[in-house]
This record gives sequence, C-alpha cells and structure tokens, in this order.
Amino acid sequence: MRLGPGSTERLARARGDLRMGVPVVVGPLVVVAAETLTPDRLEALRALGGRPVLAITARRAETLKARPYDGDLARLLLPAGVGTDWVRAVADPADDLDKPMLGPFASARGGEAEAHRAAIALAKSARLLPAVLAVEVTAPDTLAGAEGLTRVTLDEAALARAEGTALAEVVSARVPLEVSKAGRLHVFRPADGSEEHYAVEIGTPPRAEPVLARLHSACFTGDLLGSLKCDCGAQLRTALAQMGSEGAGVLLYLNQEGRGIGLANKMRAYSLQDQGFDTVEANHRLGFEDDERDFRIGAAILREMGFSAVRLMTNNPAKIEMMRARGIAVTERVPLKVGHTPENARYLAVKAEKSGHLM
Repeated sequence: MRLGPGSTERLARARGDLRMGVPVVVGPLVVVAAETLTPDRLEALRALGGRPVLAITARRAETLKARPYDGDLARLLLPAGVGTDWVRAVADPADDLDKPMLGPFASARGGEAEAHRAAIALAKSARLLPAVLAVEVTAPDTLAGAEGLTRVTLDEAALARAEGTALAEVVSARVPLEVSKAGRLHVFRPADGSEEHYAVEIGTPPRAEPVLARLHSACFTGDLLGSLKCDCGAQLRTALAQMGSEGAGVLLYLNQEGRGIGLANKMRAYSLQDQGFDTVEANHRLGFEDDERDFRIGAAILREMGFSAVRLMTNNPAKIEMMRARGIAVTERVPLKVGHTPENARYLAVKAEKSGHLM
C-alpha cells in the first residue's frame, strides 16, 4: 500500500496550487493560472528556456480577434518584455473596452495542444479564469521532483473530464423546515475534494415511484441576498413550498454557482452585463461556454438515494436530457415560472432565446 497521493488527489492538489499561483506540471508543460501569476514566477517560467504561451479558450480568442488554430483554444505566444499586467489583461475582459489594442496576437500552430486543453480544464475546475501560461519542458518529471510541483499526467486529466467524480453521502440529519417539519438534509462529498453538494428530502418519498425533484444550482446572490437580477431565489422557495404541499420531494442543491463558473467569475460576468453585454455574451468574453455545469452530479445523487425516476421541476431542457442520458427517467416536466422582475426581464429573455429555456 502506498501512502502518497493517487490520481484524484493529485488533481485536487493541482487545483489548489493553481488558485494560490503555484505552478503545476501537466503532461510536458509547466503551467500557472493567468489570474494568479506573479512577476517572480513569470520570470522563473521564462528562465526555463522554452517560449511561454498563454493558452485561452476559443470563446476568449474570438473576443480578442486571435486565431484559435487548435479549434477550441488558442496558444498566444508571449511577446518579449510584457509582464503580468499584459497576461491578466488578455485573460480578463474587465478592461476590454478601455484597452482595445492588446493585439495583434501571434498564435502558435502545429504540434500537440492536448496538455494546454487539460490545463485550461483544470483552471476551470478551480473556478479560475480559463487561461493559463504554459512552457514546455523536456524533463517534466525531473523538474516536478526538483521543485516540489504537483504532476498530472494527460491520462489522469482526460479520465477526470470524461468520467467526473464519485460521490459519497457523508451524513444526513432531520431538519424541520418552514415548508415541512419532515425535512432531512443529506450531505454528499465528491472524491476529488471539490465542493460538497446537498439533497433536501421532504417527507419520505417512495423510491419505487417518480419523485418530485429539482436540480437547483447554488446562487449566493439570489438565494441568500434576494437579488432581482435572476429568478433563482424564487425558484428555490417555490420548489420547496410545492414539495412541502405535496408532502414529498427532493431538492438537490448543487454547488455550481454562476452556471458552473464560480462566484468570482459570476461577478465578473455581472460587471460585463453592466457594460451592455447579455449573460451569454458575458460568459463568452470571459472564455466560458454558455453553461459549464455538470448535471451528471444530480443524476449520481438521485441514484445514490435510491431514485430512478423523477417529476423534474425545471424550465431547462438540458437537465431533462442529461437525466435521461444518465439513466434517470423523467416522467413529467413541472414548470417553474416564478421570480420575474423588471430587473431580470432581459436575463430571462436571453435564457429563452439563446439557451432554450422554456419560459
């Protein structure tokens, strides 16, 4: 038996390192997240001898008018003499309108980009901007050992993206709620060290019948602060109230803030919306897709709880498709048409027009 970390633990360490600005080794690359890069580490990367490249998603490259020769990403050659301010300005669209002349950009073409792709995915899973500074080295294992850097192989990274992570229930306990005194909270912990997810069970729903269920993504601003920019808080309260009225149901509270990009990036998107961009355009300018959530998590929790069929409370067809793809039967879609305000009218219209929500 070994005491050292396995693949899952190394990936968790790599996410933590990137958040702190510590380089990690991914395949043949030494990479640092663009938003946590320091001047000292930039100079250390340059001293490795290879030419650093800033890997960004094709969504971000489109905004910058850079060429994504690798399809879903672009590898921008780092110009001589630029510092961390340039790197952050390319990665973060906050000042795009004030600094429209960051380019022209020289994009690398040819060669393998899978390690860059894996590094961007790792930055996303760490809830960072999807941009990494990378340098290819000839002896990555030797360098990782000498510098004490976390090392992730391409196979490990690919497996994590393809299969997701296992979930285990840690504990459950009775929690009397306003909507039902027969409430129970289940806490599920992912094996990869990422955020825990919760299931709020109302009553004792029979496992052999379709359960009234909702997959609710955490929304700090809407659920806790009562933000008028979205309909999340109203949907949460309405779903719980209906489950309480029927005497049974399960609400899955998934820690996938901001459609899976994290609260900090969600606030970045809000700032872009204040500049006139809609919610989808803001995500794209940041380098993200329309929706980065992993609904496989919800299906896994339902199966762990013994459910195989649901009456799903949602306006999002993608949730229905993913439930069915993961073996959970959706016998009915229960609409949630609540929380409409003058402040979120455009947001809801964009969800319908661009994301296919049934409003």
